[in-house]
Amino acid sequence: MNPKLHLLFARRSVRAYRGDHEIPPGLVGDLLEAAMAAPSACAKDPWRFIVVRERHRLAAIAAGLPNGQMLPQAALAIVLCGDLQAAHNNELSYLLQDCAAAMENLLLAASALGLGACWLGVHPREERMLHLRQLLSIPETVVPVGVAALGWPAEDKPARSRFQAAHVHEETW
Repeated sequence: MNPKLHLLFARRSVRAYRGDHEIPPGLVGDLLEAAMAAPSACAKDPWRFIVVRERHRLAAIAAGLPNGQMLPQAALAIVLCGDLQAAHNNELSYLLQDCAAAMENLLLAASALGLGACWLGVHPREERMLHLRQLLSIPETVVPVGVAALGWPAEDKPARSRFQAAHVHEETW
């Protein structure tokens, strides 16, 4: 692994948090600013974010996400949505790509700031989208894409690469 790329290799999905530590508002702002620094199709920036800190709401979100059991112990969650009316050509595909780029930026920023984070997929699971839509009063034209669980890590995972030469083709398939 190239040491200059350590930030990328060090980003790992963290599912265990020290539940007694809050994330200061300034740090949350840094995460959101990093997320919104992502590229988007024609610079439409269709992403929208819901920051959730309340314990009962984190538990309620977890109840509708099969892999979200860590949410009640997280310091907070950031629900990443995309506004279909703001997306390039109102296209769902562009919205999803833009939101994925924003989520990755958010996860990399969390890792760089010493936080643990885990991306929980929501779209395209209808039941998950409906759960979040109802719980968080998300408008119909806004698509819940994913949730980032965030907190101070209670586990330490080493940097690693997932490179596989067999997945690379030169010039043609």
